[in-house]
Amino acid sequence: MKAGKLWRLLGVAGVAGVAATGVIIARDQRRRAQLTPDEVRARLQERLAGSSED
Repeated sequence: MKAGKLWRLLGVAGVAGVAATGVIIARDQRRRAQLTPDEVRARLQERLAGSSED
């Protein structure tokens, strides 16, 4: 394989990785945006109770 083709392949793989990461981040942000303040508070209290048990 020529060096130019290798670099092009690595570039395409890098772009695909960045795009996939962006999709994952956007999905996570949408899920968090749907939580109500009461749900966020309840989750934080659960985490605090779980960490104090350890």
